[in-house]
Amino acid sequence: MNAVSKTQASSPAALPSLSPLQGTALLLGTLSLSLATFMNVLDSSIANVSIPAISGDLGVSPGQGTWVITSFGVANAISVPLTGWLTQRFGAVRLFTMSVLLFVLASWLCGLAHSLEMLVFFRVLQGLVAGPMIPLSQTLLLSSYPRAKAGTALALWGVTTLVAPVAGPLLGGWITDNISWPWIFYINVPVGLFAAGLTWGIYRHRETPTRKLPIDSIGLSLLVIWVGALQLMLDKGKELDWFASNTIVGLAIVAVVAFAVFVVWELTDEHPVVDLRLFKGRNFTFGALSLSVAYALFFGNVVLLPLWLQQWMGYTATNAGLALAPVGVLAILLTPLIGKKVTVWDPRRIATIAFLGFAVVLWMRSQFTVQTDLAHILIPTLMQGAAMAMFFIPLTTLTLAGIPPERIPSAAGLSNFTRITAGAMGTSIATTVWESRAAMHHAHMTETLVQGQGIFGITLESLKSSGLSAEQALAQINRLIDQQAFTRAADDIFLASAFIFIGLISVIWLTKRPAQLGATSASADAGGAH
Repeated sequence: MNAVSKTQASSPAALPSLSPLQGTALLLGTLSLSLATFMNVLDSSIANVSIPAISGDLGVSPGQGTWVITSFGVANAISVPLTGWLTQRFGAVRLFTMSVLLFVLASWLCGLAHSLEMLVFFRVLQGLVAGPMIPLSQTLLLSSYPRAKAGTALALWGVTTLVAPVAGPLLGGWITDNISWPWIFYINVPVGLFAAGLTWGIYRHRETPTRKLPIDSIGLSLLVIWVGALQLMLDKGKELDWFASNTIVGLAIVAVVAFAVFVVWELTDEHPVVDLRLFKGRNFTFGALSLSVAYALFFGNVVLLPLWLQQWMGYTATNAGLALAPVGVLAILLTPLIGKKVTVWDPRRIATIAFLGFAVVLWMRSQFTVQTDLAHILIPTLMQGAAMAMFFIPLTTLTLAGIPPERIPSAAGLSNFTRITAGAMGTSIATTVWESRAAMHHAHMTETLVQGQGIFGITLESLKSSGLSAEQALAQINRLIDQQAFTRAADDIFLASAFIFIGLISVIWLTKRPAQLGATSASADAGGAH
């Protein structure tokens, strides 16, 4: 199977034979689809540096503020497997346009939210309607170009998905510092309306055929229940003291029971919402496992870094965005090369280099102290871009290798579901462990201090002599101890993540090298870097 046919097989619906677009129509069509994709991917990263501001404005802790990220991820993961069914039911053009318009509405509602509960609800809505946007933008883009230029089309699409995560923290930081955090959502309104109008104007006469298919409503309900219960348990666990709380115990029971029933149902239903039989394949099982666990580690650390910089290093949202931005430089430069060479080189070797790269980056971050300057923070961030370029394409190539063309859409959907769900859960786990380890380090650092004696007494008297009251001086000392504790806790997570990445290399080598590779086998998941 050549690159073009493999890409088309991974699309959610087979397009009718249409002549390629030409001239202005081709230019505007590419622009509209790229804008919509850019907006979608941007929203998965733009909130990362805004969490402290959102949390402060809504009166919740930064840990609770991360629900804004995890709720979007979980809802997005649940909706991705439905893309194929929805496309065949409503048509690719109609579904894509409606998804963009609903995304605009959800974005506007996110900006209007005046409580965490409202914001999380609207982020769930935003994630649900965002699911079909990325695969359908690829489907429509491929229909716009001649077969011979499919690689060019996918390269343009790929650059869009790589630039957005770089622009997200920068734009989010600047907006948060200079306007207000609701505008990180409001900016989607004009962009989305323009993209939807342009797409409909160009593609409405190029609709895909529709047909009524049964939907696995029971399987979908079970999926929502077990994923939702598990994510809620992870998000609320720290706050409710984990299994000392009846609520957490109840959520755990619901998640386990619903998951067990879900597995049995999906393996026996004629039209499952996710095809779990794909896990019979060795490559799919170990490919999806390594991709999901690695993405959980990657995304959890991506969220943790700006939280640490803003809460304990005194960075503004803008500066935190600047500290994250260089990750895109090498990713953008190297991704086209990896896309070509994955047909020649063993993708297992490329993925191994990526995991080693992530391990080195995280080890470097585990050496951070409260005196670490911006230059030393930027170096591992820049290096991480190279690891990203060698991560998603080879692993997705391995995951989808050997799967018949007719099952590629299901495989790509299931792979995306496991990856995005793992990313949301990785965020919850990383922030929870961070707070737990910080409390432990704080206790260790204070247990040897005796008020009025040694360095503690000297520091206390020094602060009091500078004009602070005893209470203010003690609060200042506690802040300094917290800064050290949370920095050491972040270092612990970075170091543990580095070792897990090294351990994951063995999982990669449990897959078989594909006998025949397509350069764009990763295209079904090319948005996966985000």
